[in-house]
Amino acid sequence: MKKDFLDSLIAAKNAKHPTVVITDLDSGAQTLWIDGSSSGDINISPVLSEGIDRTLRRDKGETLDESRKRYFLQPFPPPKRMIVVGAVHIAQSLVPMAKLSGYDVTIIDPREAFASEARFPGVNLNHSWPDEAMTDLDPDRRTAVVTLTHDPKLDDPALTVALRSNAFYIGSLGSKRTHAKRLERLRGDGLTEVELGRINAPIGLDIGAVSPAEIAVSIMGEITAILHAPAQREAA
Repeated sequence: MKKDFLDSLIAAKNAKHPTVVITDLDSGAQTLWIDGSSSGDINISPVLSEGIDRTLRRDKGETLDESRKRYFLQPFPPPKRMIVVGAVHIAQSLVPMAKLSGYDVTIIDPREAFASEARFPGVNLNHSWPDEAMTDLDPDRRTAVVTLTHDPKLDDPALTVALRSNAFYIGSLGSKRTHAKRLERLRGDGLTEVELGRINAPIGLDIGAVSPAEIAVSIMGEITAILHAPAQREAA
């Protein structure tokens, strides 16, 4: 791997751009694909483009055959992130699970007594108002957003930003009745039905969860299922 190629790869990873290295297994030729742009000795065909999308979704390298050539696609996706709105009891169980699952977690809550280092040691804490914090964090295709406060003054501003982002998962705590009222408020704020349809609510898999820890398990399970859903469909 040439130095300028390696430097570009390192810079793309540091900037958290989705990146794939494509290598011709016969000739050793390589191309670097960074967030839709490519540079190198291999032209990106439609087949390779599909392979790039697939390997980034799966977060796993793969060998691809095309026109009597064999390529290896090595993905370097941005890190997985989880943004949790509400430093509540459920968050205290959810955050360790998310970190163990490889997520970089940030908690948004302007209530500093709740979002404290004592309650969430070693976790990124953001005390800004949720819409401001969410805008700064800029959820991308590797980001899950979870709102847990049950307070429209905190959850709704965060959802308004998240629903217009590329976050792959958006979930909100609350009963069906609570969610129906939430949808009415968000419609009033100009959210479309397509955008509102992205909210997973009531949040989490239906496993009969009752305690904060059980609810956290159901949330983590739903996030995991949605993250890997495309790959599961392709493998079927």
